[in-house]
Amino acid sequence: MTFAKRVHVVGLGLIGASLALALRDAGWIVTGDDLDRDVVEQALASGVIASDHIDPTTSLVAIATPAGVVAELAHDYLGRLENPSLIVTDVAGVKGAIVREVTEQRFLGGHPMAGSELRGLKGARADLFQGCTWVLTPTHTTPADVYTRLHGYLREVGANVVAVSSVDHDRLVALASHVPHLLAGALMNQATDAARQDAVLLQLAAGGFRDMTRIAAGDPAIWPDILFENREAVTSTLVALEERLVALRAALESHDRASLEESLTSAAVARRQLPGRALNSDDMAYLRVLIADRPGSLARVTMTASEMLVNIYDIEIAHAIEGNRGTLLLAVDAKQADRFMETLRAEDFGVVRET
Repeated sequence: MTFAKRVHVVGLGLIGASLALALRDAGWIVTGDDLDRDVVEQALASGVIASDHIDPTTSLVAIATPAGVVAELAHDYLGRLENPSLIVTDVAGVKGAIVREVTEQRFLGGHPMAGSELRGLKGARADLFQGCTWVLTPTHTTPADVYTRLHGYLREVGANVVAVSSVDHDRLVALASHVPHLLAGALMNQATDAARQDAVLLQLAAGGFRDMTRIAAGDPAIWPDILFENREAVTSTLVALEERLVALRAALESHDRASLEESLTSAAVARRQLPGRALNSDDMAYLRVLIADRPGSLARVTMTASEMLVNIYDIEIAHAIEGNRGTLLLAVDAKQADRFMETLRAEDFGVVRET
Protein backbone atom coordinates (compact mmCIF):
# COMPACT_ATOMS: atom_id res chain seq x y z
CA MET A 1 0.00 0.00 0.00
CA THR A 2 1.32 3.47 -0.88
CA PHE A 3 0.56 6.58 1.12
CA ALA A 4 0.28 10.15 -0.08
CA LYS A 5 3.28 12.32 0.71
CA ARG A 6 2.24 15.21 2.94
CA VAL A 7 4.33 18.28 3.74
CA HIS A 8 3.57 21.19 6.04
CA VAL A 9 5.46 24.41 5.29
CA VAL A 10 5.84 26.87 8.16
CA GLY A 11 6.48 30.36 6.79
CA LEU A 12 5.13 31.21 3.34
CA GLY A 13 7.68 33.75 2.15
CA LEU A 14 9.77 33.37 -0.98
CA ILE A 15 11.58 30.16 0.05
CA GLY A 16 8.72 28.51 1.91
CA ALA A 17 6.14 29.21 -0.79
CA SER A 18 8.56 28.14 -3.54
CA LEU A 19 9.16 24.85 -1.73
CA ALA A 20 5.40 24.41 -1.36
CA LEU A 21 4.93 24.94 -5.10
CA ALA A 22 7.81 22.63 -6.02
CA LEU A 23 6.55 19.79 -3.84
CA ARG A 24 2.97 20.34 -4.98
CA ASP A 25 4.11 19.96 -8.58
CA ALA A 26 5.99 16.79 -7.55
CA GLY A 27 2.74 15.25 -6.34
CA TRP A 28 2.79 16.10 -2.65
CA ILE A 29 -0.23 17.19 -0.61
CA VAL A 30 0.88 20.57 0.73
CA THR A 31 -0.40 22.36 3.82
CA GLY A 32 1.13 25.41 5.41
CA ASP A 33 0.94 28.29 7.83
CA ASP A 34 2.32 31.77 8.35
CA LEU A 35 2.17 34.39 11.11
CA ASP A 36 0.51 36.76 8.64
CA ARG A 37 -3.06 35.56 8.14
CA ASP A 38 -3.38 37.55 4.92
CA VAL A 39 -0.46 35.58 3.47
CA VAL A 40 -2.18 32.31 4.44
CA GLU A 41 -5.39 33.40 2.74
CA GLN A 42 -3.47 34.36 -0.40
CA ALA A 43 -1.64 31.02 -0.39
CA LEU A 44 -4.95 29.16 -0.09
CA ALA A 45 -6.63 31.23 -2.80
CA SER A 46 -3.74 30.76 -5.25
CA GLY A 47 -3.37 27.04 -4.59
CA VAL A 48 0.10 27.26 -3.07
CA ILE A 49 -1.26 25.25 -0.13
CA ALA A 50 -4.33 23.05 0.04
CA SER A 51 -5.04 23.75 3.72
CA ASP A 52 -3.63 25.55 6.73
CA HIS A 53 -4.28 22.56 9.01
CA ILE A 54 -1.55 20.00 9.51
CA ASP A 55 -2.43 16.34 9.09
CA PRO A 56 -1.19 13.92 11.81
CA THR A 57 0.27 11.68 9.08
CA THR A 58 2.45 14.47 7.67
CA SER A 59 5.84 13.05 6.72
CA LEU A 60 7.75 16.34 6.32
CA VAL A 61 7.62 19.68 8.13
CA ALA A 62 9.73 22.42 6.53
CA ILE A 63 10.34 25.48 8.68
CA ALA A 64 10.98 28.53 6.50
CA THR A 65 11.10 31.27 9.13
CA PRO A 66 13.86 33.53 10.49
CA ALA A 67 16.63 31.50 12.12
CA GLY A 68 15.93 32.83 15.60
CA VAL A 69 12.61 30.96 15.94
CA VAL A 70 13.46 27.73 14.10
CA ALA A 71 14.49 25.75 17.19
CA GLU A 72 11.33 26.68 19.10
CA LEU A 73 9.10 25.73 16.15
CA ALA A 74 11.00 22.50 15.55
CA HIS A 75 10.50 21.41 19.17
CA ASP A 76 6.81 22.33 18.90
CA TYR A 77 6.14 20.21 15.79
CA LEU A 78 8.29 17.31 16.99
CA GLY A 79 6.31 17.29 20.22
CA ARG A 80 2.91 17.56 18.55
CA LEU A 81 3.41 14.95 15.85
CA GLU A 82 4.17 11.44 17.07
CA ASN A 83 4.49 10.02 13.56
CA PRO A 84 7.78 8.03 13.76
CA SER A 85 8.45 8.60 10.05
CA LEU A 86 8.18 12.39 10.39
CA ILE A 87 11.15 14.51 9.34
CA VAL A 88 11.43 18.14 10.44
CA THR A 89 13.86 20.36 8.55
CA ASP A 90 14.47 24.07 8.08
CA VAL A 91 15.92 26.46 5.50
CA ALA A 92 17.75 28.94 7.76
CA GLY A 93 20.99 30.45 6.48
CA VAL A 94 22.81 29.85 9.80
CA LYS A 95 22.89 26.35 11.24
CA GLY A 96 25.18 26.07 14.28
CA ALA A 97 22.84 27.25 17.05
CA ILE A 98 19.84 25.42 15.60
CA VAL A 99 21.62 22.07 15.33
CA ARG A 100 22.94 22.43 18.88
CA GLU A 101 19.45 23.14 20.24
CA VAL A 102 17.42 20.57 18.31
CA THR A 103 18.91 17.14 18.94
CA GLU A 104 15.80 15.02 18.26
CA GLN A 105 16.70 12.39 15.66
CA ARG A 106 13.75 13.29 13.43
CA PHE A 107 15.24 16.76 12.85
CA LEU A 108 17.80 17.40 10.10
CA GLY A 109 18.85 20.97 9.39
CA GLY A 110 19.05 22.29 5.85
CA HIS A 111 19.80 25.38 3.79
CA PRO A 112 19.00 25.85 0.09
CA MET A 113 21.53 28.09 -1.67
CA ALA A 114 18.79 29.74 -3.70
CA GLY A 115 17.00 33.05 -3.71
CA SER A 116 15.68 35.91 -5.77
CA GLU A 117 15.51 39.67 -5.77
CA LEU A 118 11.74 39.17 -5.59
CA ARG A 119 10.14 38.92 -2.18
CA GLY A 120 7.43 37.03 -0.40
CA LEU A 121 4.66 34.83 -1.67
CA LYS A 122 4.29 36.80 -4.90
CA GLY A 123 7.88 36.04 -5.87
CA ALA A 124 7.58 32.29 -5.28
CA ARG A 125 8.12 29.89 -8.15
CA ALA A 126 8.20 26.11 -8.42
CA ASP A 127 11.55 25.95 -10.26
CA LEU A 128 13.52 28.04 -7.75
CA PHE A 129 15.51 25.03 -6.54
CA GLN A 130 16.26 23.45 -9.91
CA GLY A 131 20.04 22.88 -9.96
CA CYS A 132 20.64 24.71 -6.68
CA THR A 133 22.85 23.35 -3.92
CA TRP A 134 20.86 22.33 -0.84
CA VAL A 135 23.03 21.83 2.22
CA LEU A 136 22.10 19.31 4.89
CA THR A 137 23.86 19.28 8.27
CA PRO A 138 23.70 15.74 9.70
CA THR A 139 25.29 14.93 13.04
CA HIS A 140 26.74 11.67 14.37
CA THR A 141 23.26 10.85 15.75
CA THR A 142 21.33 11.44 12.50
CA PRO A 143 19.71 8.14 11.43
CA ALA A 144 20.71 7.04 7.94
CA ASP A 145 17.05 6.62 7.00
CA VAL A 146 16.26 10.24 7.89
CA TYR A 147 19.11 11.51 5.73
CA THR A 148 18.33 9.33 2.73
CA ARG A 149 14.61 10.13 2.76
CA LEU A 150 15.14 13.89 3.03
CA HIS A 151 17.82 13.71 0.33
CA GLY A 152 15.27 12.01 -1.92
CA TYR A 153 12.57 14.59 -1.17
CA LEU A 154 14.93 17.43 -2.08
CA ARG A 155 15.95 15.71 -5.29
CA GLU A 156 12.26 15.78 -6.22
CA VAL A 157 12.44 19.61 -6.36
CA GLY A 158 15.62 19.52 -8.49
CA ALA A 159 18.19 20.35 -5.80
CA ASN A 160 21.74 19.00 -5.61
CA VAL A 161 22.21 17.87 -2.00
CA VAL A 162 25.50 18.14 -0.10
CA ALA A 163 26.29 17.37 3.52
CA VAL A 164 28.56 19.35 5.84
CA SER A 165 28.73 19.85 9.58
CA SER A 166 26.83 22.84 10.94
CA VAL A 167 30.10 24.48 12.00
CA ASP A 168 31.63 24.13 8.55
CA HIS A 169 28.39 25.32 6.96
CA ASP A 170 28.42 28.58 8.88
CA ARG A 171 32.10 29.20 8.15
CA LEU A 172 31.75 28.47 4.43
CA VAL A 173 28.46 30.21 3.85
CA ALA A 174 29.89 33.42 5.32
CA LEU A 175 32.15 33.60 2.27
CA ALA A 176 29.77 32.07 -0.28
CA SER A 177 26.61 33.99 0.65
CA HIS A 178 26.67 36.40 3.58
CA VAL A 179 29.68 38.54 2.72
CA PRO A 180 28.71 38.75 -0.99
CA HIS A 181 25.37 40.23 0.08
CA LEU A 182 27.13 42.84 2.21
CA LEU A 183 29.52 43.65 -0.64
CA ALA A 184 26.68 43.96 -3.18
CA GLY A 185 24.93 46.39 -0.85
CA ALA A 186 28.10 48.41 -0.24
CA LEU A 187 28.86 48.69 -3.96
CA MET A 188 25.29 49.72 -4.75
CA ASN A 189 25.31 52.34 -2.01
CA GLN A 190 28.67 53.66 -3.22
CA ALA A 191 27.32 54.05 -6.75
CA THR A 192 24.13 55.69 -5.49
CA ASP A 193 26.11 58.23 -3.47
CA ALA A 194 28.31 59.01 -6.49
CA ALA A 195 25.25 59.36 -8.71
CA ARG A 196 24.02 62.25 -6.59
CA GLN A 197 26.83 64.31 -8.16
CA ASP A 198 27.00 62.51 -11.52
CA ALA A 199 23.46 61.46 -12.38
CA VAL A 200 24.60 59.77 -15.59
CA LEU A 201 26.59 57.18 -13.59
CA LEU A 202 23.74 54.71 -13.11
CA GLN A 203 22.90 54.92 -16.80
CA LEU A 204 26.41 53.66 -17.50
CA ALA A 205 25.95 50.61 -15.29
CA ALA A 206 26.83 47.68 -17.55
CA GLY A 207 26.38 43.94 -17.17
CA GLY A 208 29.22 43.47 -14.70
CA PHE A 209 27.88 46.06 -12.28
CA ARG A 210 24.35 44.71 -12.57
CA ASP A 211 25.52 41.12 -12.00
CA MET A 212 27.51 42.10 -8.92
CA THR A 213 24.70 44.13 -7.35
CA ARG A 214 21.69 41.98 -8.28
CA ILE A 215 21.44 40.35 -4.85
CA ALA A 216 21.35 43.78 -3.19
CA ALA A 217 17.70 43.93 -4.31
CA GLY A 218 16.79 41.03 -2.00
CA ASP A 219 14.67 41.41 1.11
CA PRO A 220 16.74 43.51 3.55
CA ALA A 221 14.56 42.54 6.53
CA ILE A 222 15.90 38.97 6.69
CA TRP A 223 19.59 39.82 6.61
CA PRO A 224 20.41 41.46 9.98
CA ASP A 225 19.36 38.34 11.92
CA ILE A 226 21.36 36.08 9.59
CA LEU A 227 24.45 38.25 9.84
CA PHE A 228 24.24 38.62 13.62
CA GLU A 229 23.76 34.86 14.03
CA ASN A 230 26.90 34.24 11.97
CA ARG A 231 28.80 37.37 12.95
CA GLU A 232 32.04 35.60 13.95
CA ALA A 233 32.51 33.90 10.57
CA VAL A 234 31.31 36.97 8.64
CA THR A 235 33.67 39.27 10.54
CA SER A 236 36.62 36.93 9.97
CA THR A 237 35.87 36.81 6.24
CA LEU A 238 35.54 40.59 6.03
CA VAL A 239 38.93 41.03 7.72
CA ALA A 240 40.57 38.67 5.20
CA LEU A 241 38.87 40.49 2.33
CA GLU A 242 39.99 43.87 3.65
CA GLU A 243 43.59 42.62 3.59
CA ARG A 244 43.15 41.51 -0.01
CA LEU A 245 41.74 44.93 -0.99
CA VAL A 246 44.63 46.69 0.72
CA ALA A 247 47.06 44.56 -1.31
CA LEU A 248 45.24 45.42 -4.55
CA ARG A 249 45.34 49.13 -3.72
CA ALA A 250 49.06 48.88 -3.01
CA ALA A 251 49.61 47.16 -6.36
CA LEU A 252 47.79 50.00 -8.12
CA GLU A 253 49.70 52.69 -6.29
CA SER A 254 53.05 51.04 -7.06
CA HIS A 255 52.13 50.26 -10.66
CA ASP A 256 52.70 46.54 -9.95
CA ARG A 257 51.32 45.07 -13.15
CA ALA A 258 52.45 41.52 -12.36
CA SER A 259 50.53 41.40 -9.07
CA LEU A 260 47.35 42.72 -10.69
CA GLU A 261 47.56 40.24 -13.56
CA GLU A 262 48.21 37.37 -11.15
CA SER A 263 45.16 38.31 -9.06
CA LEU A 264 42.85 38.70 -12.06
CA THR A 265 44.14 35.53 -13.75
CA SER A 266 43.73 33.32 -10.68
CA ALA A 267 40.21 34.69 -10.17
CA ALA A 268 39.27 34.03 -13.81
CA VAL A 269 40.55 30.45 -13.64
CA ALA A 270 38.73 29.79 -10.36
CA ARG A 271 35.48 31.27 -11.68
CA ARG A 272 35.51 29.00 -14.72
CA GLN A 273 36.01 25.98 -12.46
CA LEU A 274 32.95 26.56 -10.30
CA PRO A 275 30.91 23.34 -10.08
CA GLY A 276 28.24 23.03 -12.74
CA ARG A 277 24.69 21.79 -12.61
CA ALA A 278 23.23 18.30 -12.47
CA LEU A 279 24.38 15.63 -14.90
CA ASN A 280 22.49 13.41 -17.27
CA SER A 281 22.06 9.83 -16.06
CA ASP A 282 24.50 8.62 -18.74
CA ASP A 283 27.27 10.62 -17.05
CA MET A 284 26.72 9.06 -13.62
CA ALA A 285 28.37 6.15 -11.87
CA TYR A 286 26.52 3.96 -9.40
CA LEU A 287 28.35 2.87 -6.28
CA ARG A 288 27.52 0.41 -3.51
CA VAL A 289 29.07 1.40 -0.19
CA LEU A 290 29.02 -1.05 2.72
CA ILE A 291 28.45 0.82 5.98
CA ALA A 292 28.02 -0.12 9.61
CA ASP A 293 24.44 0.28 10.82
CA ARG A 294 25.34 2.76 13.55
CA PRO A 295 25.01 6.53 14.02
CA GLY A 296 27.51 8.61 12.11
CA SER A 297 28.38 6.13 9.36
CA LEU A 298 26.31 7.78 6.67
CA ALA A 299 27.41 11.26 7.78
CA ARG A 300 31.05 10.22 7.22
CA VAL A 301 30.29 9.19 3.65
CA THR A 302 28.23 12.24 2.72
CA MET A 303 30.63 14.70 4.34
CA THR A 304 33.59 13.08 2.58
CA ALA A 305 31.73 13.59 -0.69
CA SER A 306 31.16 17.27 0.08
CA GLU A 307 34.79 17.83 1.06
CA MET A 308 35.84 16.32 -2.29
CA LEU A 309 33.20 18.35 -4.23
CA VAL A 310 31.54 15.11 -5.28
CA ASN A 311 27.80 15.59 -5.76
CA ILE A 312 25.64 12.67 -4.68
CA TYR A 313 22.74 12.92 -7.11
CA ASP A 314 20.78 10.05 -5.64
CA ILE A 315 21.08 7.98 -2.48
CA GLU A 316 19.30 4.94 -1.13
CA ILE A 317 19.98 2.69 1.84
CA ALA A 318 19.39 -1.06 1.86
CA HIS A 319 19.45 -2.58 5.34
CA ALA A 320 20.84 -6.06 5.74
CA ILE A 321 18.36 -8.72 6.83
CA GLU A 322 20.83 -9.93 9.42
CA GLY A 323 23.75 -8.33 11.17
CA ASN A 324 24.60 -4.70 11.74
CA ARG A 325 25.51 -3.57 8.24
CA GLY A 326 23.74 -1.88 5.39
CA THR A 327 24.50 -0.78 1.84
CA LEU A 328 24.36 2.74 0.47
CA LEU A 329 23.45 2.99 -3.20
CA LEU A 330 24.96 6.22 -4.56
CA ALA A 331 24.76 7.96 -7.94
CA VAL A 332 27.74 10.28 -8.51
CA ASP A 333 29.56 12.01 -11.37
CA ALA A 334 31.30 9.24 -13.33
CA LYS A 335 34.42 11.39 -13.73
CA GLN A 336 34.77 11.65 -9.94
CA ALA A 337 33.79 8.10 -9.06
CA ASP A 338 37.23 6.44 -9.01
CA ARG A 339 38.82 9.11 -6.81
CA PHE A 340 35.82 9.04 -4.47
CA MET A 341 36.00 5.24 -4.23
CA GLU A 342 39.70 5.35 -3.38
CA THR A 343 39.09 7.85 -0.59
CA LEU A 344 36.22 5.85 0.89
CA ARG A 345 38.30 2.65 0.80
CA ALA A 346 41.10 4.49 2.60
CA GLU A 347 38.53 5.26 5.30
CA ASP A 348 37.74 1.50 5.59
CA PHE A 349 34.48 1.50 3.62
CA GLY A 350 33.83 -1.35 1.21
CA VAL A 351 32.92 0.12 -2.19
CA VAL A 352 31.86 -1.54 -5.44
CA ARG A 353 31.11 0.21 -8.70
CA GLU A 354 28.16 -1.20 -10.61
CA THR A 355 28.74 -2.02 -14.29
